[in-house]
Amino acid sequence: MPSFQQRKDVGDAHEQRVAEELNHRGWAVDAWGQGVLSEGVRCALRGTDSALRWAPDLIAAKGRELFMIDCKSRMTSRTTSRHAVEKAAVMAHLHLVAWTQLPVCYVFDNLDVLSPPDVLMAGYTGPRTVHGSGSPYYLVPTTRAFSFNEIFGRDQEGSAELTAA
Repeated sequence: MPSFQQRKDVGDAHEQRVAEELNHRGWAVDAWGQGVLSEGVRCALRGTDSALRWAPDLIAAKGRELFMIDCKSRMTSRTTSRHAVEKAAVMAHLHLVAWTQLPVCYVFDNLDVLSPPDVLMAGYTGPRTVHGSGSPYYLVPTTRAFSFNEIFGRDQEGSAELTAA
């Protein structure tokens, strides 16, 4: 039985899906990061430049292997076939990897997977837009991403083949 509890909004629905996919592959998954904080603390944290703003959403373990996972909902363009990740998140996650000595990865809606170094190496700076947060971000071609199965293994419970959300 998954230890991850279902939550309500779109980003949380993606987190739930990722947690379920990991559970099907034998991973234990827990919520982590801002998702475990109260609304008041999350709101205050969003108003800072603290790297804690970018704490990954999930932590997963299988045997002695651990991953911190940042679920990226609606961060892939179907038009340009590129994933977007905010530069501040990439920098915070590179520091987190150095501090914890644990891997961090991004999982997108289609279950593509990238790490902060992948984004830094394969990405390029996207144009500033008036849409969204307006924060600087990296764009990474989807062809540079790894498949969910490649990183986390195949589904052990025989559920349906992976499909994009």
